[in-house]
Amino acid sequence: MNKGSRILIVGHDDIIDSSLFCYFKANDYKNVFSSARYPLDTTCQEEVNDFFEKQGPEYVFLASTRSGGIEANQKFGAEFIYHNLASQNNIIEASSLAKVKKLVFYGSSCVYPKVCHQPMKPEFILTGKMEETSEPYSIAKAAGIKMCQAYKRQYGLNAIVIIPATVYGPQSNTDIERAHVIGALINKFHCAVKDNSAEVVVWGTGKPRREFIFADDLVRASLFLMESYVGEEVVNVGTGSDITIKELAEKIAKVCGFTGKIVFDKTKPDGTMQKLLDNSRLKDLRFDFEVGLEEGLRKTYKWFLKNR
Repeated sequence: MNKGSRILIVGHDDIIDSSLFCYFKANDYKNVFSSARYPLDTTCQEEVNDFFEKQGPEYVFLASTRSGGIEANQKFGAEFIYHNLASQNNIIEASSLAKVKKLVFYGSSCVYPKVCHQPMKPEFILTGKMEETSEPYSIAKAAGIKMCQAYKRQYGLNAIVIIPATVYGPQSNTDIERAHVIGALINKFHCAVKDNSAEVVVWGTGKPRREFIFADDLVRASLFLMESYVGEEVVNVGTGSDITIKELAEKIAKVCGFTGKIVFDKTKPDGTMQKLLDNSRLKDLRFDFEVGLEEGLRKTYKWFLKNR
């Protein structure tokens, strides 16, 4: 892949596809198409086929077309499963027919069982019941993983599957209703400081542990794997360390300047208690991360202040 390559990024203007698009534009790639900006209705097979015929993408990055945290999954489960399944089906099929040079599919750690040995290895995928709060989205992502593998075996599609840890950074969705945990908490704590609120309520007990990856590091890992990895096996992309939601909330409160009380609403669901990815395959390929969590949170909040 070079700066003249024809690149398609599929997503819903969320953090993965937005971060990829910003990277390519900042580095003078000339032929970058984003389904969120083109615009391209990826749920319509005819429109997708027409796009591939006219634009001839060579490299495809296929991220989620709908996603969010626990609250969003509870409210928009039908939307999440439909849009992701339809888009995946259409893009993977069109990529195969067009014989693209390579496709990167972004899975999700929610495809692992709710009760799973830690850290989670790719061979554990679909070996147990998924977390109920994100099941529609999880099923769609699991189907996408299996579709890429099946198309690789039967049709020779050069597809690889990445499962990233929870992604955050500039371009994060901070809508409290739809955002993942870091984006939602940044918005909550910022508003609390602005409104002089004495407390901020956070869903759940604060005990679940989550692993996070800064968006720029995921972009670097994606390009690294695009160039260096051709295997059928899933590659987990995570830092190898996690943190409790309580600890995360405290770090975000500090970054935002909130000094009040953090209250955990135990009537709300926690989700899976731990999701730590086994990153052995990525380590074996000798990829290193650059941005730690505290630095990443500061960068994310700085971006939020400029773009809210």
